[in-house]
Amino acid sequence: MIDNQSHLFDLPDDAVYLRCAASAPQLKSVYEAGRLGLAKKSRPWRIGARETFDDVERLRGLFAGLIGAEAGDVALAPSASYGLSVAAANLTLGEGRDVVVLERQFPSNVYPWRALARRDGGRVVTVARPADDDWTAAVLAAIGPSTAIVALPRCHWLDGAMLDLEAIGRRTRAVGAALVLDLSQSLGAVPFDVRDVRPDFLVAVAEKWLLGPYQLAFLYAAPSRQDGEPIEHTWIGRAESQDYARLVDYRDGYQPGARRFDVGERGNFISVPMAIRALRQVTDWRVDAIAATLTPLVDETAERAGTLGLTPVPAAARAPHMIGLRAGAALPPDLGDRLADRGIFVTVRDQVIRVAPHVYNGRDDLARLFAALTDLL
Repeated sequence: MIDNQSHLFDLPDDAVYLRCAASAPQLKSVYEAGRLGLAKKSRPWRIGARETFDDVERLRGLFAGLIGAEAGDVALAPSASYGLSVAAANLTLGEGRDVVVLERQFPSNVYPWRALARRDGGRVVTVARPADDDWTAAVLAAIGPSTAIVALPRCHWLDGAMLDLEAIGRRTRAVGAALVLDLSQSLGAVPFDVRDVRPDFLVAVAEKWLLGPYQLAFLYAAPSRQDGEPIEHTWIGRAESQDYARLVDYRDGYQPGARRFDVGERGNFISVPMAIRALRQVTDWRVDAIAATLTPLVDETAERAGTLGLTPVPAAARAPHMIGLRAGAALPPDLGDRLADRGIFVTVRDQVIRVAPHVYNGRDDLARLFAALTDLL
């Protein structure tokens, strides 16, 4: 268990922030790294090319360490949708074959597959939400001989209902399909290892549970997928691009591993140092300890929900770090705004109140949330 870490964040005492699933507040140390990076642009002679290359590699290594991969398996992207577009560009669907997704899945992990289905004459198969929240069983039942790609999250973004990706990975491999994961709503708060799940591609944004800056994401490509085509032909992704004196000795070859998939201007001297600092903090805390710390808050949220007629995701399907509370009747349309007026920040969407704490929260925050909900519901 991790002691309350609110002192490391720039959070006012009167704010109850339970929206890490939307965007994490910034660590003071991450802010300082960004400030120093921004100052370099005023004196650009302080921006060292070698330092920039080294920082990018350092960041790859930190992210790889979180998922049990090698640094060379990781590419830098500006968004989850960019990384998922790389995946779609390097997979084939085939006429009459399927991509499996979840009902109301986050759109970044749906639109690339709709486009691929139109291109290849395939279909997007949407798994309906199961009444018992057992997404795993429903997905396993949907995977069959016609399945070419399975594109999923670790937990549903609306309410945190979990999927067993190890079991789904085994089934996906058994039918010869590719597994593509968007872990933006779990990585950094739920332990994950690519060696157990064996995805073909994986993406995660930095700004949520990885506590990093906006407009930065990570793309993991399995070793068997690292000879594909990037969607952007950058000079820095080419072989020996570190040698500035020979940049116009144009090369058809790429940097080794997944680096060919890097976005242009990957060496952002503002966001990369911020992300390095954020991932170092997550690594120091340890993801398993973060999950263990948040689980009691999520469980208490579920227990309190029943007193207000709200239905939580059941324990068997519950994520350790976020939870959706479903309303039996229509929620007030301005509930989120009215809570915000009281300094309490959650996400209200689709008749679900999503509560997503982190290590800066405590039981007193839940007490304030439920006291407000008692007044407003």
